[in-house]
Amino acid sequence: MIYEDFASAQSFFLWSTFAIALILGAVANKTNFCTMGAVSDWVNMGDTGRMRAWVLAIAVGVLGVMGLEAAGMVNVTSTFPPYRQTNLVWLENVLGGLLFGIGMVLASGCGNKTLIRVGGGNLKSVMVLLIIAVIAYFMINPFPGSDKTLYSTLFYSWTNPTSVSLSTNQDLGAMLFGDNAATGRMVMGGLIGGLLLIWAFKSAEFRGSFDNILGGLVVGLAVLGAWYITSNININAEGDMMTLQSYAQDWELYAPSDAVKPASTAALASQSFTFINPMGQTLGYAANGFDRTLLTFGIMALAGVILGSLLWALISRSFRIEWFASGRDFGNHFIGAVLMGFGGVLAMGCTIGQAVTGFSTLALGSILTFLAIVLGSALTMKIQYYKLVYEADATFFKALVTALVDFKLLPAGMRKLEAV
Repeated sequence: MIYEDFASAQSFFLWSTFAIALILGAVANKTNFCTMGAVSDWVNMGDTGRMRAWVLAIAVGVLGVMGLEAAGMVNVTSTFPPYRQTNLVWLENVLGGLLFGIGMVLASGCGNKTLIRVGGGNLKSVMVLLIIAVIAYFMINPFPGSDKTLYSTLFYSWTNPTSVSLSTNQDLGAMLFGDNAATGRMVMGGLIGGLLLIWAFKSAEFRGSFDNILGGLVVGLAVLGAWYITSNININAEGDMMTLQSYAQDWELYAPSDAVKPASTAALASQSFTFINPMGQTLGYAANGFDRTLLTFGIMALAGVILGSLLWALISRSFRIEWFASGRDFGNHFIGAVLMGFGGVLAMGCTIGQAVTGFSTLALGSILTFLAIVLGSALTMKIQYYKLVYEADATFFKALVTALVDFKLLPAGMRKLEAV
């Protein structure tokens, strides 16, 4: 995909993102693809249908990236955000994932599901979106009149020193195979992707579920589609083939005087879907009078998912205005949104941004985040369940210890409450 000028290339970059996101939003609404629901079904009912749909999406992403990267058709090493960076921020991945997992239970859905619910008429999710947007924005951008961000104020001093500087990129192929990273990525991608695919389709019930299969396939293919498009847009700059990012970095050398330079060159790198940081980007875009220099992949993705969900809700006549059932419901959603805002930025992604997009690159940080999100959400659900059943007898500590025993993370002898 070669363009003669930056404006045309950027326009395709943004509108192709919007088109893929539109399909993603409609299909996710139609199939009820929900990562929080996947964990809930598994923990509360032993139903793994939606979990297998999520795993199918991951498998499609991993196998697709493996093949496209081997063919030189995608760049998933120099990306935005930098999933394969050599600096492994493992504590931020784990802590952020846990916070996000807890938050998405309290707020009734992850970042992607929040957008789906907004499109379906859920006003509770509008509040969740706004809170996440404010926190995500100030986690990265300084407060007015200051050089401090929420991240630098609350986290940097004690999380950053724990980071590990690696001699290779942090994807499993590079870490395990060293100088033979290309071979390692094919081997590990094929092995992990294949095992995930086998597990997903091992269930006869899942194989018979059209919606679960469709949801998983479309989410995985949407992630692949975005990787492919953002990796292959080039500009013919006086005979030199340049990416959007490299062109913008040499703006004064190549761009005509009347061209409009984007505010961020980092956001022009190859990338795929993630939804927490883009909520903050969207807030900044709106607060600055919809300045087109601030328009990014993430903003277009967010808009596309909401509109796609809205279109399906209207077509299926499932559009419903929904508000908080009680003050406690409001409080849970508020706290959940706060935790997702902090956790999503700290972990550098959400259940789509890290657990599908990041996982597709085989980045260790993404895999840690995925596991932490599942653990955080599963523990929260178990604690809620025990407190509901045992009421006053179930303190938070007793419910937590019992939940950890249920997941075999503590010895059975430490159980504080009878299993239910």
